[in-house]
Amino acid sequence: MSGESDQPQPGPSHAGLYLEHRERDQAGVPGGVIRRAGSQRHRSWIQTVIEQITGSPRQCVTLSEVVPVSVLAVQRYLLEDEPRDTVPKPPLYCYDVTISDGVYQEKCYLDPSLNFLVYQNILKVGIEMRISRVSCLYNEKRLGQGILCIDKVHCGEPLDVISVETPFRNRAHEEKPERPLRGSKSHYLALWNNEDPYGDIWKTNKQPEEFNFNNTKIISLSHLEMTWHNRKNFPALLVRILHKSKLRYYGKPNKKMIEPYQTYLEVADSSGMVSVIMWNALCPEWYKSLRVGLILLLQDYSVKKSYPLRIQPDPVDPQMKLISTMEICLNLRDPPTNIVIIPEKQLKSEWKLPKLINRFITRSELDDMPENSICDVIGMLSFVGRVQRSKKKENSEDFWSYRWIHITDGTSEQPFIVQLFSTSQPEVFENIYPMTYFVCTQLKVVRNNSQVPKLLYLTTTNESRVLITGGHRGQPYTYDTKAKKIIQWIKTKTNLEAKNTVIGGYYPYPPVPETFSKYSRFIKAESLLTTISEVRKVIEDLQYREQKRIAIQGIITAIKYIPYNHSAKSAPASETLQNASPPSTSQAAAKEGHYHERGSKRSQDDRPMDSLPMVLSLCAKRKILQGPTANPVPVPQPHSSAQMKGNKPNIPSRENSTANATGKSKRIINDRWESQLWRDKKFSLRDHLHYGHVDPESIPRKFILGHEKFLTQQFNSQPAKYVPPEGKPPKLDEFQSARSLGHFEVTILGLNHEIAIDVAFLPMYSPEDVETSQIDTFLTCMNYSCVYPPAAPVSGRVPDPKAVAGDIVKAAADLDRVHIIGILDICNLGNNKVEVCLQKIYTPE
Repeated sequence: MSGESDQPQPGPSHAGLYLEHRERDQAGVPGGVIRRAGSQRHRSWIQTVIEQITGSPRQCVTLSEVVPVSVLAVQRYLLEDEPRDTVPKPPLYCYDVTISDGVYQEKCYLDPSLNFLVYQNILKVGIEMRISRVSCLYNEKRLGQGILCIDKVHCGEPLDVISVETPFRNRAHEEKPERPLRGSKSHYLALWNNEDPYGDIWKTNKQPEEFNFNNTKIISLSHLEMTWHNRKNFPALLVRILHKSKLRYYGKPNKKMIEPYQTYLEVADSSGMVSVIMWNALCPEWYKSLRVGLILLLQDYSVKKSYPLRIQPDPVDPQMKLISTMEICLNLRDPPTNIVIIPEKQLKSEWKLPKLINRFITRSELDDMPENSICDVIGMLSFVGRVQRSKKKENSEDFWSYRWIHITDGTSEQPFIVQLFSTSQPEVFENIYPMTYFVCTQLKVVRNNSQVPKLLYLTTTNESRVLITGGHRGQPYTYDTKAKKIIQWIKTKTNLEAKNTVIGGYYPYPPVPETFSKYSRFIKAESLLTTISEVRKVIEDLQYREQKRIAIQGIITAIKYIPYNHSAKSAPASETLQNASPPSTSQAAAKEGHYHERGSKRSQDDRPMDSLPMVLSLCAKRKILQGPTANPVPVPQPHSSAQMKGNKPNIPSRENSTANATGKSKRIINDRWESQLWRDKKFSLRDHLHYGHVDPESIPRKFILGHEKFLTQQFNSQPAKYVPPEGKPPKLDEFQSARSLGHFEVTILGLNHEIAIDVAFLPMYSPEDVETSQIDTFLTCMNYSCVYPPAAPVSGRVPDPKAVAGDIVKAAADLDRVHIIGILDICNLGNNKVEVCLQKIYTPE
């Protein structure tokens, strides 16, 4: 959507998008007192705007002067105490945006119709922004209180540096704890999920304290279980925390709750283990101070019958009794619970409190672990993926945040593959990087032995906790035999081995099953197949870092190899940043995306030429294709190209043209191919979606110690508050790709020959296949799971990427006019950038 012609237009360096609200929510808004500025050196644009709109409440005012401001914060919250029966229904969450004009800061309310700018990560901290239409809303129950509302805005490009020292024009915006502009009792939430504690309402100041037990009566958990029905007052409980769950936010617009949070603690004494629920405002006061292993004295609690649908975690000690008939409730009131952290040095042997026990497994033991088993792991991070998001429910505004990581422990050539969801520890989740000493507890085994390749990874549970370098001191597991061996192994790792660690990039996991019938078992029938014409709508509905996997039908009609462009010059930022690459054209495309609809038509010469290198694996191939239209055939653990030569199909030579068995002509020019069908149809298409480019963020990077802060920030989610960079930060393109082969742009024509789509294909091989350049079919080069550092070729010879790419291009020609089902991984990278990768191809079964 472009701006109106009569609005001030941005200069060349401020490419962006003018957007205006479509309908205003007319509810009153509490806010801070609007004050006139005192004398200042430079005139404040914010102050000028305030003076212009105070006489026109609830009316949109088009500003006569539009100047750039910087964005310092984008904060999300649930809107409370507002009428919810308006049409259309307002969104569940609202956003406050803090801006600075260089003289003052001002916290503004973003009109809900512009929320999509945040959903798409177009409106974010650190950018230049121009506001051309505003309004002022007052709360008539308070004297002189109103807020500045943003109704039309142009989002520009990131700024190199922004001063955070400018004061707030409205002193009320500086008050602590921070409160949103709208909603009388609201608080801010984390920007991208509801599990992470965010803001200054979360305390960390609770410390162990000596306690005099002389006049304190204590009851055991087993005795309380038998007698709680007949009691009005409950004696104190002396327990140890064995598990701590992540936070659950249950706020609703129609529930006037202060801090509507809930968390579970699993606590135990000598008689058993029971669940303790901490409610509401007690969570911000205590959650971050409580950790697994602490001894607690609980007084003035309440007891209720346990929630029947909740499954408690099993005690690590099989001899411990699991008490599941009751729950202990802790509230700030009704009654006001008294919690005391007892220091470990005050522990008495007669209390017989259980010790904290871990159930560590090694990677070599994982292969024998049954599905859904619970375990703990310890090791070193060798791969840390970017943060991604998935919807909790269809059509929901709530998301899970997660990332894929690899943990090595020296007992196997293969790592632990872990899907790490947010565990309400943002200080850990946002600061993990390769070469970190890493512990994760309460992980669940996910496996499927009937799938080829076998599916095996770990995923976090509600009670998982993560510890990284700096947080291990004093932990009981440091005395565990397995943990001590792995710790010693980690200490032997060298900087040379650190060069094989990887951060970020596209990560196609979990792998797709080898047959479409197996794939379809896990998909709802109505969403099993997506038409190519619907792909654009799927992409537009995705929010920032949301990833979705879909299946489309079509015919592969063209393929083009795009090599990885990485120059040999050294990066100016550091001697460790070698082979800096020139700016990618996909970055330019992202800038243009402010003005063009995503997926709109572009000329062939305008396609970005970035690359995502190949990913190597030690996993077995899933299948090969016996002929141009044959069904996939499983191949048992081939790991060597020699095992496949007997099934090798008729692959065209490297000549300019050839013919297949059916007489259909194909044109092969080195690293590209297009079919006769494509030459006949490409100029008469109704629509052509161009998503074959690869963004720099999609490229996994070699990790470099010394730049861990910058690299971690690049692959984390966008922060809610601006943090000035330390010095001049490098650019992501200056970091070398972890892989060497480029990507392929694959054109898939719809079955009706009316719509086509370009997608990116990132091939995966076994090291043996790369070494000998034996790529049997286009499908076999998809038959690998990904992505840990590759083993060196046996012969030491580095394969020619162009030769490997040429073989893949030739092999793709075997699928001429074959109806295929393509599995696409789609991810919204934010700021009008999208990643569409071909993960798998199925032929008719």
